[in-house]
Amino acid sequence: MNANLTVLDHPLARQALAELRDKETGPEVFRLVTRQVTTLLAIEATRDLCTRTCRIETPLEPAEAEVLDERLVVVPILRAGLGMLDSVVQLFPSVTVGYLGLERDEETAQASVYYSKLPIVRGRTVLLVDPMLATGGSACHALADITAHDPARVLLLCIVAAPEGVRAVNEQFPAAAIFTAALDRELNDRKYILPGLGDFGDRLYGTL
Repeated sequence: MNANLTVLDHPLARQALAELRDKETGPEVFRLVTRQVTTLLAIEATRDLCTRTCRIETPLEPAEAEVLDERLVVVPILRAGLGMLDSVVQLFPSVTVGYLGLERDEETAQASVYYSKLPIVRGRTVLLVDPMLATGGSACHALADITAHDPARVLLLCIVAAPEGVRAVNEQFPAAAIFTAALDRELNDRKYILPGLGDFGDRLYGTL
């Protein structure tokens, strides 16, 4: 499997996955838990961000401190990726935000772009967020769009991934690092992840 794949190993992530997978979990809780697990993913994905040393004044004396020294961009894949956006923005208030709209054809499982709005990404670290990495079609479309603008690196954050999607990203974009809360078993004949958690967007927005 992809050497650039990181699967979260944390009890809070396992608890979150249990709630997200449960078909009885309603949209309100589903949204809350999505934000929680996204926070864990974002913290794990950004543990090696560059910092710089600065001088600050504590209430008692001067001290040296480290602050972030890297420009970040977050790009959610619409629509389900919007459920992960707020968590990243809360962690990194100065992050700039882009949007990619990708729609999957239910017959062919192929993704097509219907909207793209990216900020400056050249030389910056991009967090690409999409809850489900199934076939990898949407992720690879998005990665192609983003890498064309010469980012420093791209970190793909997804909540559940299938081996097929990880393999597709690895083959087409080997430099892209993938962070997920779960690597599931496989795709079914409709290209849904098993055991998965159903249609993420529908469960997030209550449009079942």
